[in-house]
Amino acid sequence: MLYTLLRGIVKIFFHFLGLKIDGLHKLPKEGRVIVASNHVSNWDPIIIAVALDRPIHFMAKKELFSNPIFSLFFRSLNAFPVKRGTADRKAIRHALAVLKDSKVLGIFPEGVRVKSGMKKKAQSGVAMIAIKSKTPIVPIACIGTNAKIPFGWIKPLVVKVGRPIYLTEYYESKLNSAVLEEISEDILQEIDKLLSK
Repeated sequence: MLYTLLRGIVKIFFHFLGLKIDGLHKLPKEGRVIVASNHVSNWDPIIIAVALDRPIHFMAKKELFSNPIFSLFFRSLNAFPVKRGTADRKAIRHALAVLKDSKVLGIFPEGVRVKSGMKKKAQSGVAMIAIKSKTPIVPIACIGTNAKIPFGWIKPLVVKVGRPIYLTEYYESKLNSAVLEEISEDILQEIDKLLSK
């Protein structure tokens, strides 16, 4: 309920800022899916939630949930905590449960915010969860979100949606962390392609 209400309000705000959405038809209208995006701003998950037609369950850093009031707020927006830099089994189980319910899971493959134009190695999590749950990944590119709101947005604010990536050849394989990181890097490259178009 709160998710729908806030999304509607924020959508109007970003509409006036000229938010453009490219390739929305590429996002499956039903069934489980992972959306994987670049991450340059705290606004990224909000803008992605506004741009896409389906509710998204985002992994968010555990620190955001340390305050009980903030924790309740973020959870009401479908976010759930993850300990960054670790194999957070509880967060992984929650992510898999989201996908088992045929919902949309939001992940930032690099794990942290990365300044526009800079590169950081992809974490293995996105590939591991996608393969374990047998779920397609839709690459997302957020462009212009690193500007200050609202007056810094003189450049176009764009969300680009890529074609789903299917990792079916790995579904029955036992993969180590190094291979999973390579697959995650490939996903990150697909995001980079959207950014450069």
